[in-house]
Amino acid sequence: MEELGSLRLLSLFLALELLCNGTQSRAPPECPIEITPETLIVEYQNQGRPATCQPTSTSASHVRQIYWQDLQDNRTFDVIDWLPDTYNNWYSRPACFGDFQGIGTCHKKLKVIIYKTPDSVSIRPLENSSSVLEDRAFQLHCDIINVAPAQMLTVQWYRGSEAIGPGVLSLEDCQPDDVRNCDIGVVKSPVNLTSSVNVTLNRAHSGAEFRCEAQLRLGSEASHGAWSSESAPLNLTVLYKPVINTAKLPKRVPLFRGYPEELVCEAHGSPAPVIQWLYSKDKVVQVSGGNLTVFEEGIYNCSARNGVDSTVHVVEVVLKEDYLPLIAGFVAVTVVVISVIFVFLYSIYYKNTKMRRYSLKNPKLSTHNGNVATNGWDLPLPMTKLS
Repeated sequence: MEELGSLRLLSLFLALELLCNGTQSRAPPECPIEITPETLIVEYQNQGRPATCQPTSTSASHVRQIYWQDLQDNRTFDVIDWLPDTYNNWYSRPACFGDFQGIGTCHKKLKVIIYKTPDSVSIRPLENSSSVLEDRAFQLHCDIINVAPAQMLTVQWYRGSEAIGPGVLSLEDCQPDDVRNCDIGVVKSPVNLTSSVNVTLNRAHSGAEFRCEAQLRLGSEASHGAWSSESAPLNLTVLYKPVINTAKLPKRVPLFRGYPEELVCEAHGSPAPVIQWLYSKDKVVQVSGGNLTVFEEGIYNCSARNGVDSTVHVVEVVLKEDYLPLIAGFVAVTVVVISVIFVFLYSIYYKNTKMRRYSLKNPKLSTHNGNVATNGWDLPLPMTKLS
């Protein structure tokens, strides 16, 4: 029994060792070569600096051969420096191969980015119009012509200085079955791209300036890191229906007999509205530039119309009697009556208090001088005695 148990343990140990060895064999060692730089970024029709392939310092003594191969067409180049064809070949897949003693042949791939800045970046509305209706969604397009690679291009939209979104990128002139040239993630050769953004504006945005900025983000390996270009600005006019200023034109206006009243109809809109007055059913429409002088009561309609819509404001003119002259006459009569009463009362007062009656009959001589007469009010009057 003890021998059977020992055999089972030995079998388990061997099985585990074989399993471990098998797992290690499925993970090949890293190829001991170095590519500098790891990503080669070059401009279209510009050679730039090459990529160099060398064995690592620890494997230099074991290397038999170093060479390049284009995995796209399996061409081999017996050199250590790789210069991509930046004129014709956008889809090269270079790899550096090394033949080493002990491990045989292995390789590393080089990432190559050939970029081309666009010929132009321009912005246009979908319907090629510089005016839009208020509160109605419309689409703007940013055309980026002849740029590569498409997957590294981003587009940012601006309204004034405010960023409004990246938009949606799409390829122009693509056949549905052409994956290589119509998939942004796959295509490497120069293409025409369009970025679209949906915008809704109100009247406060009229005259707003839109622009798009195309950016090629090439990565930190590039000497300049990124490239960008902006479109010329596009100014949009927002069209909206007229709005009548009711602060200057109430719905009910009094008209005093004998005094004409001026009705002022002001409206703003885009485009500028035309104002018309209709003030009687049996009369034609009068165009008066917004001001209308009325002499009679009735219903008056101010209509403001532009290419978007029209707005009508109804005004009722009500005839009123002018009681001011009557009030003024009543006040004048009242003043006259009060004045007459005042004069009458004052005359009585004056007669009784200011005017005195004097009598010379039976004069009373003053006891102290005998030559003074008095009236009924006991006021002394000087008298001269005649001899």
